[in-house]
Amino acid sequence: MEKPAFRLTDLAHGGGCGCKLAPAVLQKLLADQPEARGFSQLLVGNDMADDAAVWQLDEDLCVIATTDFFMPMVDDPRDFGRIAATNAISDVYAMGGRPILALAILGMPISKLEPETISKILAGGASICAEAGIPIAGGHSIDSLEPIYGLAVIGICKPGRVRRNSDVKPGDALILTKGLGVGIYSAAIKKNALSAEAYDEMLASTTLLNRLGAELSEDPDIHAITDVTGFGILGHSLEMAKASRVCLKLKLDAIPFLSRAEELAREGYVTGASGRNWVSYEKDIDLPPGLPDWQRMLLADPQTSGGLLIACAADRADDVVGSARTSGYPLASIVGTAETGPSRVMVET
Repeated sequence: MEKPAFRLTDLAHGGGCGCKLAPAVLQKLLADQPEARGFSQLLVGNDMADDAAVWQLDEDLCVIATTDFFMPMVDDPRDFGRIAATNAISDVYAMGGRPILALAILGMPISKLEPETISKILAGGASICAEAGIPIAGGHSIDSLEPIYGLAVIGICKPGRVRRNSDVKPGDALILTKGLGVGIYSAAIKKNALSAEAYDEMLASTTLLNRLGAELSEDPDIHAITDVTGFGILGHSLEMAKASRVCLKLKLDAIPFLSRAEELAREGYVTGASGRNWVSYEKDIDLPPGLPDWQRMLLADPQTSGGLLIACAADRADDVVGSARTSGYPLASIVGTAETGPSRVMVET
């Protein structure tokens, strides 16, 4: 019997990093889990809310390990594979490392999708891994109710180049390397309301490897790095603030957005994850009085394969932004500062 044609996004209840469990739910699930302590070589473990685990092999080498997978936020299977692979590899770059290999994670509704469609997803992921200079060396697959794809990624770096989210220093400038609004765009895709031009813009952003993180880790004035994904700019800034025990101040007018993100947010194209995110961390966020709901949802918008959030010495910030833009991150911008104070995020106009 011939299989019916389905939009990939119709087969999933959520898409991209909007599939992530809300921060509050995740905290509850992990509250009673044992922390990976007692291993002197474990430099970054599950107690740090960081992007990947880091294990020091010897005085010259660390291994970075991470995994990331989700359901489709786009209907083109090859694009889905490319976005998912770029997103997974980003965690290694966010730790200051260089990826060396990946393993594929695949769950597909075999009764609903043609093998050719699934092959295109895998090919899309493989193309990004080739761009990153790494092989997909194996993986695992299951028959699942919804389409799922991602990677487990292994990377390496020198111990002195590990960049945790816990090393922000008071006085640091905060830099964001990509525009926000990916979740807003994905909500519009679901309703066939995103133009071809906006889709191309989103695809260019979500398939742009964050290899800048590996380059910046060579600079001692770069103190901390994380990538902005499913918890939005507010959630990942808050993780940084709590890990580093500082107050992060974000300048709303300086934050870069994709070209139609604000327009679409005003029109109501937001994901359910935005609301779940906000409820999870609103007690630790200070917003400007009277901020419209659509702007709040933009700040809580889940990013898929988002940019790097970088904390660096303030006198180097302009140079870092200039270098990032020259390297292919045209929206890189200084978006805030770190200050001594309670572990909160304050948004100012």
